[in-house]
Amino acid sequence: MSNRRDVWITGIGLVSSLGEGPQAHWQALSSGAGPVIDESGFAPFVVHPLAPISFDAQIPKKGDQRQMEPWQRIGTYAAGLALDSAGIKGDKDILGTTDMVVAAGGGERDQSVDGAILTDIEKQPNPEVFLNEQLLSNLRPTLFLAQLSNLLAGNISIVHGVTGSSRTFMGEESSGTDAVRIGWSRIAAGTSEIALVGGAYNAERRDMLLLFALKRLAMHAPWAPVLAEPKGVPTGSAGAFLVLESPEHATARGAKPIAKLSGVWSERARRNEPGAVEAVLEQLLKTAGAGTSEDTAVFSAASGAPEPTLAEAAVLARSGLPVRSVTDRVGHGLEAQMPVALALAALCVAEGKLFAPLAGETLEKPFDGPLSRAIVTAVGHWRGEGVALVERAD
Repeated sequence: MSNRRDVWITGIGLVSSLGEGPQAHWQALSSGAGPVIDESGFAPFVVHPLAPISFDAQIPKKGDQRQMEPWQRIGTYAAGLALDSAGIKGDKDILGTTDMVVAAGGGERDQSVDGAILTDIEKQPNPEVFLNEQLLSNLRPTLFLAQLSNLLAGNISIVHGVTGSSRTFMGEESSGTDAVRIGWSRIAAGTSEIALVGGAYNAERRDMLLLFALKRLAMHAPWAPVLAEPKGVPTGSAGAFLVLESPEHATARGAKPIAKLSGVWSERARRNEPGAVEAVLEQLLKTAGAGTSEDTAVFSAASGAPEPTLAEAAVLARSGLPVRSVTDRVGHGLEAQMPVALALAALCVAEGKLFAPLAGETLEKPFDGPLSRAIVTAVGHWRGEGVALVERAD
């Protein structure tokens, strides 16, 4: 018999191309509105841009905003929304014991230097020598050190006063899965009572688009649903944080659950072996209890990278469950993608409803509801597989 405690989601902070906060996202999803897409600003690539946000509402000091890169502002803002949602914003006693687990990428690059190197390197008789000279003379040693990944957690601590233990994970989609998994595991095991978990990503940056383009992974316009036509990754600016809490701690302060986080599991398939992703994902879905059920749906965070997305689509088609693509709605936010998908899943479970499929989506299956369980899948564009289970808390 397991002695693990339940873990409640008592706060959701979410910003994306669809808007700010759970209610704005629910309205956009339930209305059947299509995704917000920019196909010209970063042509020929597809980007889901962040909705207009007044950062002053959660980061009141302009000095704090100025010293943050955009992805840090997005994350700090989403974290503030989550604390507001949970009713603990400004409560020094609770925030002083609130643990924090963050998924974050690296610092943003000097795009002008990268552009100059890429422009000139093809003209050089000795490209390797030229590249080494540029790396020695043009890249500032402090470029990355000034924008360390753990600065997101640091800024959340400074701006919002979250001063419990802090961990930061790097590693693209897997870091988002593990940030949530560690927060959930600590509360379930009784070593933590309340935690703020999540991540953020700024898609409107040419350095990351260049990286995906060089890997031939960036989605080219026109946009297409990723599970139906996985032709590349449509990145999206987004930030999502969840407040996870033990029922005892939440009840003591009079807080109600939005939903229950019943488990988070992560694995890493050997992707050079045929069928490895399918085998791992099928086992994770089995662990999460993904047997066909009238009250269960899958929220897929599939990236759109062709090979892993085709593998995920094949497994989900065999599951017999209705599937909704999170990436089709808000784009792919790498480190933030699992927290974003969990936030949307928890929101829908709380509403007891599943939003309608978009035109061209596959695996949609008729769904009459009510929605009581949501399985979230997060298969990395390069490596790592994760699954989470969200259930109604009542």
